[in-house]
Amino acid sequence: MTAIRHTLQREVFLPSEERLIGVVHVTIAGKKKKNSFLCAAVTTDQPAQVTVYKVKKSEKDTYKKRESWPLTDLKKVDGKDEAKDLPEFDLHFEKIYKWIASNVAEKNSFIACLWKLSQRYLVRKKPTFVNVNPQLLEETIQADEESGVKGEEEASDEDYQALSAREETDLEKMMEKCEFAISNAEAFTEQLSKDLSVLDGENIHSIMGSEEQVLTLMKLLDDGLDEVVKLEKRLDSYDEMLAGVKSHMEQMQQKDSLIQVQNKNRNKLIGELDNLIGQLDFSTQQIKALMTSELNSPNGILDCTAAAQLLQEKRAIELHPSLLKMTAVSGQFVLFNKLTEQFVCRLSTHLNGVFVQQGNEQGETLGRHSNELTLPKHYSSHRDLLPYTDLMLWLKRADQTSFTKLFKVYATSLSKLYDREIREFFESARMRVQGKDRRLFPHRDSKDRLSAGGSSGELHKAGSKVSSRASSLQDVTGSDPDISERQKFDKIFQRVLCELEPVVQAEYEFIVKFFHLGVDSSIPIQQTDDKQTEFTDGMRMAKSRKPTEKKVNNEVRHMMAELFQNLEAEFGSFIAFADKLDSFNSMYMLVRIGHEVMVVQDRETSLFLNVVLANASVQVKRMFDKFIQNQIRAIEETKVSKKSKCGIISFVYKFEEFADQAENIFKGSERRGDLDKAYTKLVQAIYESIERVAIEHQKTPRDVVMFENFHHLFATLSRLKISHLENEKKEAKQKYSDHLQSYVTTFLGRPLEKLNNFFEGIEARVAQGVKAEEVGYQLAFSKQELRKVIKEYPGKEVKKGLDHLYRKVEKTLCDEENLLQVVWHSMQDEFIRQYKYFEGIIEQCYPGANITLEFTIDEVLQFFSDIALSH
Repeated sequence: MTAIRHTLQREVFLPSEERLIGVVHVTIAGKKKKNSFLCAAVTTDQPAQVTVYKVKKSEKDTYKKRESWPLTDLKKVDGKDEAKDLPEFDLHFEKIYKWIASNVAEKNSFIACLWKLSQRYLVRKKPTFVNVNPQLLEETIQADEESGVKGEEEASDEDYQALSAREETDLEKMMEKCEFAISNAEAFTEQLSKDLSVLDGENIHSIMGSEEQVLTLMKLLDDGLDEVVKLEKRLDSYDEMLAGVKSHMEQMQQKDSLIQVQNKNRNKLIGELDNLIGQLDFSTQQIKALMTSELNSPNGILDCTAAAQLLQEKRAIELHPSLLKMTAVSGQFVLFNKLTEQFVCRLSTHLNGVFVQQGNEQGETLGRHSNELTLPKHYSSHRDLLPYTDLMLWLKRADQTSFTKLFKVYATSLSKLYDREIREFFESARMRVQGKDRRLFPHRDSKDRLSAGGSSGELHKAGSKVSSRASSLQDVTGSDPDISERQKFDKIFQRVLCELEPVVQAEYEFIVKFFHLGVDSSIPIQQTDDKQTEFTDGMRMAKSRKPTEKKVNNEVRHMMAELFQNLEAEFGSFIAFADKLDSFNSMYMLVRIGHEVMVVQDRETSLFLNVVLANASVQVKRMFDKFIQNQIRAIEETKVSKKSKCGIISFVYKFEEFADQAENIFKGSERRGDLDKAYTKLVQAIYESIERVAIEHQKTPRDVVMFENFHHLFATLSRLKISHLENEKKEAKQKYSDHLQSYVTTFLGRPLEKLNNFFEGIEARVAQGVKAEEVGYQLAFSKQELRKVIKEYPGKEVKKGLDHLYRKVEKTLCDEENLLQVVWHSMQDEFIRQYKYFEGIIEQCYPGANITLEFTIDEVLQFFSDIALSH
């Protein structure tokens, strides 16, 4: 430990001009692996400062200070147990630090060091030592006393001061006068003693000579004392005289303080009364504004709003309960309540009439919109109501019941208006879809109106006329006029969606602002200065407020459902009508609604329309799924005439046309995934149906039906480049190749039948163990027999047989795919393969016999080419 102490002093504390006093090797309680040293050090400069350090050894075998605490911050030292020798102890600074010493001796030494330093350097706020053996502290005190004695001796030594330059010069002069000062110190000392005695005698004679002056000084002091006694007597007489004045002054001071308290209370009472009067004052002009101002003019609305807000502030004033017992105060609050009730009634009656009037007036203007596919906008009615926005907020806070009734009146009046407008709008859309001009039909009431599904759920009669249109893939694409009609429907449906969104959005924003949906009615209104209020066209625009989102959602959904009661039903009826008219329309509607849902979803203010569009999207998705299912059913039920060759099946052609239109419709759409799923189902159904037709058809070979139709499908999928159908495209290509090869192998067969049989016999002999070069020595497979078989197939006969084969293939294949030359070329390759097979066996089994076929490969190629050109 001594070595560590010296190392710590040299490396850690000496550079910082500190002196290490005590050190103990410790670990943190609960973390025994983290060893460190607690050190107590004192600065060398004055005034000295004592600090407790936590020192740790780094990875480079050097010691560094990690934490430090001034001794002045030490509040308590806890030794844990004064009777037992435990290594644990606690130091209480701002936090409590728990330590475990390496041994009890180091712990006791360090605690004694802290005691000694605190006793020596701390004057105030010394730490308390608890659970520490008192003998340890007593030994420290005794050691301090002994060190104190030694300190006094050291202090006496420290009283010695070196001679100054002048004293040193005088001493040298004295020693010069005594030549023996150095050689005979005793003589020099004796001489100095004699000189000192002489000087003492002279000093005594000098004091004796100044005795008269001392007596004079003593006399002066006695005179001064006499004067002081006289002055004290005079002051005593003054005190007696002032004693009576003091009592009078104390009485006057008490009276003055009472007067000041009275004045203070009086002023405070006057101030409270002025404040109370100012708070509860409500002028006659403001009362007149509430009772008589016109609610039809901007100025009247402004006056009423200012007076109503002031009235609300007066009612919301919080007074001390004792003030409320005053008759004038209670009477004023009665007046406020009466004015509030009267103005609530007046405002409610006026706004009730405005709501009803607006609904009736707007209803009369429906005729001007009937010739256009447009929903009437209510911007003018909203603009007329906006000046009442602050009054509506006042009413909401003043009388919730009246506010709720007005809320319902507005919803009832406007819902009837929206009901008529939405019915008329969708009726116009249906007529346009049917190609009818709305101007040719006079306005009819709801009973006579063509309501393709309307609120009653009945479809338009015209829908039944077109419902007979086939829903299979054979008819979904239609002719050019059908495509034009579908594109026309797409534009009309897009216009319908574009018209719905701004109307619903505008009404949403208006009711949130006008009826202050989500605004807490318990918060009082703050009155604004008239000079800071802005007007546009004589009306004050409502300040924007940010209502609480959750409250807005609940209130708005209920309100919007009240206003647009028939929107979802009418919209769903129109969708059903369009699907009944042409089931292909479900694709257009799915794309358009999907896009609109994504657009509206980004707007927080379109919650109601979000729900409507989401429900419509579900409805259209079901129609689309039903549409695809009908196509699959039609494909599965397709029958092909068995009296003629099959060719390309009709649903394969129609799938190509369907996919062309679908790709244009769903291009860039968010609902592309729905089309991809439909593609997968349709293609799977087509593949299965091709297999079925190929098996059932009696006129055309199965392989021909397969490779022709799969070739067409492969070409279609390659042209469309539908990434989702990549596997289906590969499958179509594979089926085409497999069945083409199967057809060629089966239909071509073995045109040189006898040669095939002859060489198969040779292969059988070789398989039985006969050597290839010895086969020719057998009678059945001699060279003469081989030449006989070869002579039966001259070039003319081979060409004639191939020409007959070409005619049979030509009758079997259809003209649409132009696969005749492909098949013919494949047969050519198969024929040449057989030719080379024959040549190989001849060369192997009849080497040197110079036997060849009656025709060459070049002649075979010429045969195939001539036959193809001739046809």
